[in-house]
Amino acid sequence: MEYAIEAAGLSKKFNSLEAVSNLDLQIKPGEIFGLVGPDGAGKTTTLRMLSSAMKPTSGRAMVLGLDTAKEEEKVRERIGYMPQRFSLYADLTVEENINFYADIYQVPKEERAAKKAQLLDFTRLGPFTRRRGGQLSGGMQKKLGLACNLIHTPEVLFLDEPTTGVDPISRREFWRILYGLKGVTILVTTPYMDEAERCSRVGLIREGKMLICDTPAVIKQKAQAKTLEDAFINIVECFRTPGCEIK
Repeated sequence: MEYAIEAAGLSKKFNSLEAVSNLDLQIKPGEIFGLVGPDGAGKTTTLRMLSSAMKPTSGRAMVLGLDTAKEEEKVRERIGYMPQRFSLYADLTVEENINFYADIYQVPKEERAAKKAQLLDFTRLGPFTRRRGGQLSGGMQKKLGLACNLIHTPEVLFLDEPTTGVDPISRREFWRILYGLKGVTILVTTPYMDEAERCSRVGLIREGKMLICDTPAVIKQKAQAKTLEDAFINIVECFRTPGCEIK
């Protein structure tokens, strides 16, 4: 399979508002791809269409060779999707939350103990198995959410601003975990430029349009900037200027 995630002419309209406009995207297996843009740029809508949670108005999205609009159930069996807000059960313990997701994904009983032990060690949540989800810190909640999405061993992982509102140390720890996921294709949205720098490739989206998509180093070179933040500022200003073009 050449691409784990692929979109062609993907668009989504809400009445007269076009949240995503004619988006093309190709992400290779095992890649960590960062989607960056301001609030309202279309990042979450893009993720929801790619994860089969929302049907596009037009265009097509493929995940692992499956059409997300026509083969939703098959797609959901093979992916993990972590929304911005903590979506786990606050009154259940760490272990109970993981068990619940194992039930949802129908993880075989004989495999659960080993997988759960591995995830608890991987996320360093082992000492907190009896703590309720609502009593965890923001960073620990994010790690629990990730553990629950990994219990069924997904091939593709969609993460919508997974570290927003989390302290810098917890953010670094979360990315340590992501780097340890060998062979998993990851599409992550983030408002943080230091996180975008960690990605294999980055796409800048604004007003529903993909402005540029390349490695962080190439983007900085094309925008004639020393930092990725300055590069994105230059690209956005060029986008607003008639006749300006960054190739």
